[in-house]
Amino acid sequence: MPSPFPGMNPYLEQPSVWEDFHSRFMTYAGESLATQVRPNFLVKLSVATFDPALNQVKSILATIPDVEIERHAVIEIRDRLDRQLVTMIEVLSPSNKRYGPDREQYLLKRATMMFSSASIVEIDLLRGGPRLPINDLPACDYCVTVFRKAKAPKVEAWPIGLRDELPVIPVPLKGDFADAKLDLKALIDRVYDAAGYEDYLYESFPEPPFDQTDAIWAQAFITQ
Repeated sequence: MPSPFPGMNPYLEQPSVWEDFHSRFMTYAGESLATQVRPNFLVKLSVATFDPALNQVKSILATIPDVEIERHAVIEIRDRLDRQLVTMIEVLSPSNKRYGPDREQYLLKRATMMFSSASIVEIDLLRGGPRLPINDLPACDYCVTVFRKAKAPKVEAWPIGLRDELPVIPVPLKGDFADAKLDLKALIDRVYDAAGYEDYLYESFPEPPFDQTDAIWAQAFITQ
């Protein structure tokens, strides 16, 4: 059965679930895009690495402490002929959003890409953590942004509430090629079924926790 929520399932944000969800979501999203953009473009899963130690300056006599290196997949759409990056699709992880070295590294990568010829699709399905900087965005629980070089410095944005349905979002290509599409709810439902989340997802509380009104609203979906 699909996820019972009309939009994002907030229980997927639990630390014990998120990494698995993120990996499966990116795999299925890549498959969906590949069927739409072949044979002119390649769709690849690339691994982004965020290492807190990269921002530390150490003496040659210092002891380097143990650090947690986070790796997660990003989707790259590349031109089949010259292999140039056309579009990058990033689904944010908690480390991208929390203040600290990982966030700083990601924001640097994001800013650098905006000076390239590539488009950027950024999908934030996390209520937790401070929103990444974007001007004129109203308060929201989730957010999708699409940066197209032709419209710079403007960014298309979809502010999404906890109770809102998730949009089908455009994925820019290049030249006269029409946008590909990502149906976020369909992807979440596919992951939810494949992973068997219904067997254990609701044994824990969502993170961050709901206020009382949202808790009552959510309970109606998981007790059906």
